[in-house]
Amino acid sequence: MALSDIAIKSTKPRESAFKLTDGRGLQLHVTPLGSKLWRWAYRFDGKQKLMALGVYPDVSLAQARDKADLARKLLATGADPMAARKFEKIARRLAIEDTFAAVAKKWWESWKAARSDSHTVYVWRRLEADVFPAIGTRPIAEIEALELVAMMKAIEKRGALDIAKRSLQTCSQIFRYAIAHGVAKRNPAIEIRPSDVLASRKKQNYARVDNKDLPELLRKIEVYIGSTITRVAIKLMAMTFVRTSELIGARWEEFDLDGARWDIPASRMKMKTPHIVPLSTQAITLLRSLHTLTGHSALLFPGERDHQKSMSNNTILGALDRMGYAGRMTGHGFRGIASTLLHEQGWPHEHIELQLAHQERNQVSASYNHALYLQPRAKMMQAWSNYLDACVSGNVVPLTGKRA
Repeated sequence: MALSDIAIKSTKPRESAFKLTDGRGLQLHVTPLGSKLWRWAYRFDGKQKLMALGVYPDVSLAQARDKADLARKLLATGADPMAARKFEKIARRLAIEDTFAAVAKKWWESWKAARSDSHTVYVWRRLEADVFPAIGTRPIAEIEALELVAMMKAIEKRGALDIAKRSLQTCSQIFRYAIAHGVAKRNPAIEIRPSDVLASRKKQNYARVDNKDLPELLRKIEVYIGSTITRVAIKLMAMTFVRTSELIGARWEEFDLDGARWDIPASRMKMKTPHIVPLSTQAITLLRSLHTLTGHSALLFPGERDHQKSMSNNTILGALDRMGYAGRMTGHGFRGIASTLLHEQGWPHEHIELQLAHQERNQVSASYNHALYLQPRAKMMQAWSNYLDACVSGNVVPLTGKRA
């Protein structure tokens, strides 16, 4: 006889477990403690099986019947319903384990071995800041090209076109890794091109203001009402024109303020060779002031939330955006400005290139080349800081460099 809710509710436990049948294999097992458990009995490959369907009243009589019907239809196809359910549970667990963020972490651990520490940290931060919020929790095998388009558009909105393009490139590498390790079957990143998605603009290495607009930018930096540490970081970047990652990862142990030099170890350089930055008197004054704020930390620019990590690259970019330079200026842009103006004013090309750490050097010559022309480079760096001061005050005089 078919069961009813009234009959089920009125059923009392006994000293031994017993069962009530609803027909077509659906059963209600009643334990001595009063629990009422839905079970569906069926045969598969000649073996009797019992499939759990839930607990009454959490699963009602109608719901139990529906579950039994679904299982019965699956059995009719030749599949074992219990095995199928187990497979689904495993698939759901694997989907969680194989999210884009989880696979990206494995890729990054494998990829970083042959790269500099500063570069690998920068790439991971870009993933955390721009990629993971968009697709990090998604199963990597289910991600579609349109999701990558939305991610790139979100980055583009803040004027960071180069970062949007690089994010897609990094995603493509991660998808290739996933395919190689059997957790994805396709790479949606190769289905689109940045030019299909992002607005085009005149090609340039990094966004930067025109040289004639530099004085106004420097004055806005001077009166920036945000964090003092951020303002110092931008000013120091303008004076030293190092790469953003080299600046924000700077450690106090790298500086000899009495000797007026900053020695960046090879592990933090893009070219993986050491680099010397002669410090102007203005830079030294700035650093001594900064030391009163962050001297307790190993890092010059510790993160706002986690003091064990350096500030985010987005901190400098965000400050420039708030000053009105979104899409017009990046921290890296100071390098281009310095290179252009120093060349225009006649400073030797080899001095400028060495100070920019542009030169490709093999490991044998690296220990020698990074220390070349230190005295003339120190003179150039002091003249550059003087020029920046003159830009702020409005008394700009040409930089004068002697060609070697």
